[in-house]
This record gives sequence, structure tokens and C-alpha cells, in this order.
Amino acid sequence: MKIGVLALQGAFVEHINVLHRLEVDTVPVRLPRQLVGLDGLIIPGGESTTIASLMLSYNVRIEISRLAENGLPILGTCAGMILLAQEVSDNGIEPVAAMGITVRRNAFGRQRESFETDLEIPVLGDKPFPGVFIRAPLIEQVTDEVEVLARLDNGTIVAAQQGKLLACAFHPELTDDLRFHQYFLSIAGGKQ
Repeated sequence: MKIGVLALQGAFVEHINVLHRLEVDTVPVRLPRQLVGLDGLIIPGGESTTIASLMLSYNVRIEISRLAENGLPILGTCAGMILLAQEVSDNGIEPVAAMGITVRRNAFGRQRESFETDLEIPVLGDKPFPGVFIRAPLIEQVTDEVEVLARLDNGTIVAAQQGKLLACAFHPELTDDLRFHQYFLSIAGGKQ
């Protein structure tokens, strides 16, 4: 299995490190040709407007959109979730628009409002997952095709799946818990 990690800006090194821990062949992706032959792609957290701009500059946005449409498994974390969204409610960025979700950027406030909390994510088992939220977005709306995977205690949607597309508002790559990445790899391997 070969997984690409969009390596234009943000927490791509952390995702690559997790994939190496899981002994997965990993490719940093900066150019369209590096998307060829992948079994899955991770779009990391970072600054969504910067990543969106660089995706256009490096001509990867349209190709990622096409691959998503053709069924490539994609995981978007934090900014990556924003970029997978069909609609971003509070920003002029142009997302990939692959997933039937409406996302609001920086929904919890600025950097100092970042937080950690245990999340119930049934697809990962009974043990709570450590959610690390850094200037995190949230999902405001989902279409009928989208399955909600996790919510905060107040009902806020923070993780969702639509077919082979997986998105979360938190940073699973910043924890020692590998289950979220393992779940994505099971999707990429055709086991989910």
C-alpha cells in the first residue's frame, strides 16, 4: 500500500511519521505526478488558505478533486477537512468540494482556545480517542451521504465519513494513538 501526504504546508511531517510507524510506504506529494499510483491521500492540518493557494499554484487541486470523484480514499485533518468540504461558510477559499459537508474555519477561536478532549468514535472501538483541537474548524451541516463519526459533548460534529472520504477537525497525528490512521488505512485497503 502506498499513501501520499500532501506536503505543501502544515503538519505533513507528523502524518508521514505516523505512517512510517505503521510501516506504510509513504510519498510526500507536491506535484500532480506524485499523485499517480497512490492507494490513498492525506491532506494535513495547517493554514487552509495557504494550502488552498499552493494547491492551485502547484496544479494539484483539480487532480485531487478528480481522484476523489473517482474513489481515491482521502483523509483530511483540520485544514484538510476544510479543503475536502463542499462548502466553507466563512471564507473565500475554493475547496476541493469532494465531501458533502459545510465547514466553519477557526470555529473554536484563536490559538489560545485550542484544547484536548476525549472523543467517542465507535468505529475505533470503545476506548475514547484523544482529540487535539488547534484553531479547529467544525462541521456545520452534512448531506445525506455523510456519516457522522464523532461529536463533542455539545453535539458539534468533529469527524465524518462519506464513502472513502474521511475528515476530522482534530489532529490524530499529534497523539500516540494510531487508531484513526489505522481506520483510514483500512478504508484505503478496501476493508471498510
